[in-house]
Amino acid sequence: MLGDVYECVERCVRAVQSKDARFDGWFFTAVLTTRIYCRPSCPVVPPKVENMRFYPSAAAAQQAGFRACKRCRPDASPGSPEWNDRADLVARAMRLIGDGVVDRDGVPGLATQLGYSVRQVQRQLQAELGAGPLALARAQRAQTARLLIETSSLLMADVAFAAGFSSVRTFNETVQEVFALSPTELRSRVKRGSRSTAAGTISLRLPFRAPLTPDNLFGHLIATGVPGVEEWRGGAYRRTLRLPHGHGVVALSPMPDHIACQLSLTDQRDLSIAISRCRRMLDLDADPIAVDDLLRTDPVLAPLVQKAPGRRVPRTVDGAEFAVRAVLGQQVSTAAARTHASRLVQAYGDPIEDAGGGLTHLFPRMDALAALDPETLAFPESRRTTLTTLIATLAAGEIDLGAGSDWDQAREQLAALPGIGPWTVESIAMRALGDPDAFVASDLGVRYAARDLGLPEAPKALIAHARAWRPWRAYAVQYLWAAGDHAINKIPDTSAE
Repeated sequence: MLGDVYECVERCVRAVQSKDARFDGWFFTAVLTTRIYCRPSCPVVPPKVENMRFYPSAAAAQQAGFRACKRCRPDASPGSPEWNDRADLVARAMRLIGDGVVDRDGVPGLATQLGYSVRQVQRQLQAELGAGPLALARAQRAQTARLLIETSSLLMADVAFAAGFSSVRTFNETVQEVFALSPTELRSRVKRGSRSTAAGTISLRLPFRAPLTPDNLFGHLIATGVPGVEEWRGGAYRRTLRLPHGHGVVALSPMPDHIACQLSLTDQRDLSIAISRCRRMLDLDADPIAVDDLLRTDPVLAPLVQKAPGRRVPRTVDGAEFAVRAVLGQQVSTAAARTHASRLVQAYGDPIEDAGGGLTHLFPRMDALAALDPETLAFPESRRTTLTTLIATLAAGEIDLGAGSDWDQAREQLAALPGIGPWTVESIAMRALGDPDAFVASDLGVRYAARDLGLPEAPKALIAHARAWRPWRAYAVQYLWAAGDHAINKIPDTSAE
């Protein structure tokens, strides 16, 4: 497993000497003589083997006294795919730390959400990542601070508090320690004119592991977008974000080697959380080489993978939102599902101002939707019951579909609700929970593709055949969907705009 690579010195050395970018984010290389740490693909001449040390996280390298390389910027590398591919305690904790739980609620709040004691959480993170939750959160704050320093014109005191530091002094000390530069020196290194020009807008690049085929990823988000909440404008997928301290609007555009991201936030403290949620939505921390290598072993899938490798799973920024939309999409067309969702947004969503486009609302909170009158819903009574029961359950906090959720438990709880069958459960598992092995065997698009490709069409037989695709069945779904001619597989032409 690549996830164990940092424990194998020989494999780490080979990755560093070959400057293999596939390993960026999997481990970090520290150099004893310079006291810096780098990503494996750092362009500088590799150090002597005896001077290399390897760490599983940037936080562990920082805790050991190493500072970030100014050339390769290891803190900005793609995250480890393991945190989105696993559902154990450490992976759930890492997703929650990325979502800002430690900064908001402290380590006790993190432990409470995970259902473990503080001591158990600290021990397991330390054992696997070489750093505890506070150090991991500190590394994230340092990265957020650097982004704000380099991409905004905020005063340094504002940057400090927006990044989550408790004081300007701690902010200055951390930036100096991690980057070997003061905040002012970091800002002076940025070329004139490279910062965001629009007031309140932060522009940045979201890295990913190549290859990445954006067609189905952006095509799916655009084709299923809810008017007022999502739109395609000027070559960018734009949507509103409900965040812990306020709200935001993000514009995401696929580029050959990164995703261009423009964020407008009402509270800068939400920056790292917004970035984390956007990366999760676009599945940017995936390891496409591992996924595609396995799927290519099936001779039916091999030509699809060869044609457009690196497909990602389009996910979501809010698990509860997607669950509601999944129920709205039961047994109806994509257009009908969008219409149903748009009506809920107009009636119960919070209105916002969008100076850069046509977005009008945040998707409604579950407690707001809990007040809806079922009689106003234009679909059968049984589905009304399904929707209102799901909303009431989510509003009461009885099912966790957030970043730190237990995938198996969430599946069981969803399946126990009236009107929620395997298609809905697996759709939510794939796109809201982020389970890479979720499989919608009964989906019409999947069944049609299976029929046309000569695979078993019946769900039970297809599930049996798909065992060979584990643990990447959610990615196999993307290749099967892409075999058909549907709007979800195409990015709209911008030439006519």
